[in-house]
Amino acid sequence: MKARPYLIALVLIVLVAGLLVVFRTPGGAPAQQQQRQEPSPQAAVEAGAGAGDAYYPTDGNSGYDVTLYDLAITYDPQSKQLKGVAKINATAVNDLSRFNLDLEGLQVSNVQVGDKPAKFAQEDEHELVITPASPLPKGKPFTAVVTYGGEPKTVESASLGRSGWQISSTGGAFAAGEPHSATSWFPANDTPRDKAALKLAANVPDGWTAVSNGLEGPATRQNGWTTFNWSEETPLAPYLITVAIDKFEVVRSKLPNGTPVLDAYAPGTSAQKKPIQAQLPDILSFLETKFGPYPQRAAGSIWVADQIGFSLETQTRPIYASWADLETVVHENAHQWFGDSVTISNWADICLNECLASYSQWLWLEKNGTNLDERYRGRVEELRSRSSFWAPKLYDMGKGNEFRGVYDKGIMAMHALRKQVGDDVFFKALQSWTAKHRDGNASWPEFENHFKQASGQQLDGFFQAWFHGSGIPEDQYLLPVGVRR
Repeated sequence: MKARPYLIALVLIVLVAGLLVVFRTPGGAPAQQQQRQEPSPQAAVEAGAGAGDAYYPTDGNSGYDVTLYDLAITYDPQSKQLKGVAKINATAVNDLSRFNLDLEGLQVSNVQVGDKPAKFAQEDEHELVITPASPLPKGKPFTAVVTYGGEPKTVESASLGRSGWQISSTGGAFAAGEPHSATSWFPANDTPRDKAALKLAANVPDGWTAVSNGLEGPATRQNGWTTFNWSEETPLAPYLITVAIDKFEVVRSKLPNGTPVLDAYAPGTSAQKKPIQAQLPDILSFLETKFGPYPQRAAGSIWVADQIGFSLETQTRPIYASWADLETVVHENAHQWFGDSVTISNWADICLNECLASYSQWLWLEKNGTNLDERYRGRVEELRSRSSFWAPKLYDMGKGNEFRGVYDKGIMAMHALRKQVGDDVFFKALQSWTAKHRDGNASWPEFENHFKQASGQQLDGFFQAWFHGSGIPEDQYLLPVGVRR
């Protein structure tokens, strides 16, 4: 994700004032629910409620592992109503008498597990608690089918504005946001630790187009409606799953190696954004020289006409705000390695995504002639006395602070690491990192250990000064030998 610059400044001002408040739209449980029950606290523990993230302890569920989200949705832009059937293939990790999915703001009308009706309850803001007709033994694959609907709600955040399901200024809608987005339009195990494949059939009125992740399948028309089919076999974290519905101009092409590319331009965006997006093949080719082979099966973009507060690395097909520029395209496509292919284990690890994707912007400038060492030294001198710049921690920064510092201090930290270990070690370590953890999850402590082993250096002091600490690093870490005059 790349946040709009003025919003980053606003967040810093608000945080200094101590007034940061996160607004959320209440889920609103339906007045009547079929087969509703009141589960006991003990059952919730047995089911592994929550996936263990310290910042969002009720997100996700550790009792099962999703392998596929097979989604069928119908969306009417005029009424703003969504109807959906989510078929979720999973395997029980524990013996499950019940389990939770996350869904916010939409009403569930029916749940089946296997071919039998299951009891369910919608609780708190986002918990869908499901009790199958018979317990699910550990190791058993199962399928849960959830029928649901309503008007999807937008998540309001003081740090990044609107996220989740959003109504576009051009009349359509799109889903994007971090750390939460998916559960505004389908039930999911909402933790980045549980990555799964995706199938999506999106039914919209004729004249509208639905774009999602991965590969495009044949579209079908019936009775004034068109169903667009998408599939992505490479596992995705839930927040990286998207759908965008608009009267898009769609442009199809291929990368030199044959990888399919699909770009979707909302009305009014194509004239300005096509020249930027046309550089995607060069961008991906360059990033491959730094990070290793492109790890996705498809590529492309979704350009919305809205001044949202961020662009997001939705897997294979980033969503771009109307303010997005060439550096944003570089940033979001670097995420296809850092964040999408190698996904964080916890939200405290977010620097694995944002610090590296942000540094890719500097690498692109370097490719085009910028001397990064001079740029770095100039920034150090400019920022030495600016305590607010150095204050954010880059690892385990605390809930609500995930996107402070990672876009600017994070760039400086990554260049300092590069200079500390040397170019050869730095880029070889990044490539071995993306290869080792491809399609999986990783943590920041693992990243530190990876670089210690790759460099043969004792880097504890360096990582403490730049990533764990708050404040300007000591000069030995601020100006490593490789960047000193």
